[in-house]
Amino acid sequence: MIAMLPFPDISPEIFSISLFGTTFALRWYALAYIVGILLGWRIVVRATRTPRLWKNDTPVMTPAQVEDLLFWVILGVILGGRLGYVLFYQPGFYLANPMRILQLWEGGMSFHGGALGVILAGWLYTLRHRVATISTGDMVCLGLAPGLFLGRLANFINAELWGRPTDLPWGVAFPTDAAQYCPDVAGICARHPSQLYEALLEGLILGSLLIWMAWRRGALKHEGLIGGTFLAGYGLARFAVEFVRQPDAQFVSEGNPLGLAWHINGYGLTMGQILCVPMILVGLLLILRARRRPA
Repeated sequence: MIAMLPFPDISPEIFSISLFGTTFALRWYALAYIVGILLGWRIVVRATRTPRLWKNDTPVMTPAQVEDLLFWVILGVILGGRLGYVLFYQPGFYLANPMRILQLWEGGMSFHGGALGVILAGWLYTLRHRVATISTGDMVCLGLAPGLFLGRLANFINAELWGRPTDLPWGVAFPTDAAQYCPDVAGICARHPSQLYEALLEGLILGSLLIWMAWRRGALKHEGLIGGTFLAGYGLARFAVEFVRQPDAQFVSEGNPLGLAWHINGYGLTMGQILCVPMILVGLLLILRARRRPA
């Protein structure tokens, strides 16, 4: 008998109430976004209130400006995340059903789209307020890890974005019909808990590294070093996890069981890996640029 872990009995809804015939529910996924944004905001505000972390002991923004930027970041996350999912993962479906794009409660958000949304929103904010763009990016990246960590935990609770089938002892038997559809597996199908892999790598480890760099190594004094480390670190972590993560159903076919978005003779990359490559390259360029410039 293959060892596996049972899926924990946790409802995706924390609580729900019915008012006037309509049910309103607070879900773990929504709470993860809210708490992640609040924790990230507090980390960034703490950094702006610690002048010694910055070049010439001068933070790139005041705490009040951080609060203004927060609204722009939230807008970038939501709009960019949704449009990224529509364009990168299911363009045909949403082209045929454009009104479904607005139905965010059905799920479907792309991290890479959200990242592009945040970059665009931050860039527009820095132009408008004449703030150093790359240093602002460093500051924003410093606060992203809590949201990534909590968001992946929420994905696990929702039993979504699970991994490929595995016989490893920490494989998880996710309860959904889609997760249990494993033609090559007899009996209960255990899968990699890829959400937890990402929570550990992209959230806990990467976030701890960035905080250590900022508070102990003076990384915020080197413009682009924190942002470059985040981009390269997230890209590498996600690229690696994609090898054990179940691809989106629209990419899987009889001749392409691994769900590769680009391949030659069965060897190639998933959509997630393709989107990570430019992140890694831009991150490495920012790191090299930061190391060549004096603090």
